[in-house]
Amino acid sequence: MTFIQRYLAVTLCLLISPVPAVLAAPADTQPAGQINALIPAATLNAKTAKAKDLLQWNDLLKTQHTGRLRVGLTDGSMLSLGSDSELKVVQHDTATQQTALEMNFGKIRSQVVKVTQPGGKFEVKTPNAVIGVIGTDFYVGYSNGQTTVICYTGKVWVLPSGNAKVDRKPAEASAAEGTILVSAGQMVVISDAPPVAGYQSGPTPRMVQQTSIEATDTQPPPGVAAHAPAHILRYVLLGTGIVGALAGAAFGAIAATRKSKRCNPKTGQCG
Repeated sequence: MTFIQRYLAVTLCLLISPVPAVLAAPADTQPAGQINALIPAATLNAKTAKAKDLLQWNDLLKTQHTGRLRVGLTDGSMLSLGSDSELKVVQHDTATQQTALEMNFGKIRSQVVKVTQPGGKFEVKTPNAVIGVIGTDFYVGYSNGQTTVICYTGKVWVLPSGNAKVDRKPAEASAAEGTILVSAGQMVVISDAPPVAGYQSGPTPRMVQQTSIEATDTQPPPGVAAHAPAHILRYVLLGTGIVGALAGAAFGAIAATRKSKRCNPKTGQCG
């Protein structure tokens, strides 16, 4: 075999050989989406974030006390991050519909396109829970050892992790092997603290749903602070319970008073 023949043979082998793994694009350079809107101050990988900044796998987003931002993922899903929040885009593969997000603290609203690929998933992890969807609109908040999940549309499954337990859930929410299926209009709370035995919540009050949406909106209505605290939902829920208890006590007192008084059947007056 001549030199030219050997050269052509080697060249042909190189052309038909598989691309070496070292030439493949690393995961942290794969596109995930971009920042569509934000209220300063927010950072991307510890640097000041700006609108139109591109996101890659493993990018870290963080908002300060007055910051919020909205992210458009490459599959069309939307993420709205509230103030005092931290979110890591671990993975977002549009072709296989594999998405994994991690939130160490804060609050996020996720408007997710429907997952249709076999084995596809969209998951949000907090320090004590994993939340997964097929395609829906939902809120996740984490603060002080509590994960709050509110489902606006569709269905969401929630799985406590570690030693966390279900603190409250709707009575009609279904569960299998520790996973709770939450439907539209329902809420579940996962807590590191021991749960209240037998506690169940009814449908999520409209005020609570609206508060959670406003807490992640990059264009909050006039009069709504951009740095609405993560625990505002807890106060709203507590306030709702107190109002209900006070109303019940008031009606009970009125009923007891009426029973204790004697009324004239002719005049209708009680004395």
